[in-house]
Amino acid sequence: MTPLIVGLGNPNRGDDAAGLLVARQLSALGLPAREFRGDGLALLDELAGARDAILIDAVVTGAPPGTVQVWQGDSAAEVALSSPACSTHAFGAGETLRLGRVLGRLPARLFVVGIEAESFQPGEPPSPAAQRGIVEATPLVVRLAADAISG
Repeated sequence: MTPLIVGLGNPNRGDDAAGLLVARQLSALGLPAREFRGDGLALLDELAGARDAILIDAVVTGAPPGTVQVWQGDSAAEVALSSPACSTHAFGAGETLRLGRVLGRLPARLFVVGIEAESFQPGEPPSPAAQRGIVEATPLVVRLAADAISG
């Protein structure tokens, strides 16, 4: 069973588009990846019924821009996705995952692939660092999806 693959973000906020761009690349490869631009709380509805899910988003963790990181399970629910200071989400994905864990509404296996952001400047394209992260994250998500299918 193919995991739910969702790229999060805003296409008009610089590096915040990273998750969406990875989802587009995965779709071009034939994987059923979705783009999600909605409010964080609506993300719980998007995840409803999924046994396995992979979320891709821009993150702010203090790592060098463009760094790709993967979190699984409870640590995925703890990562601060698109930090609230920069988020275009009314209720951020990080807060949504924490709430989903408390409510028991997260998939049994959840991975978050984060691409460290450098800039959320409105109207700007993703930074060169985020673009490198997008290139690195795409095959990583393919491998995670293949592992979920076989395992």
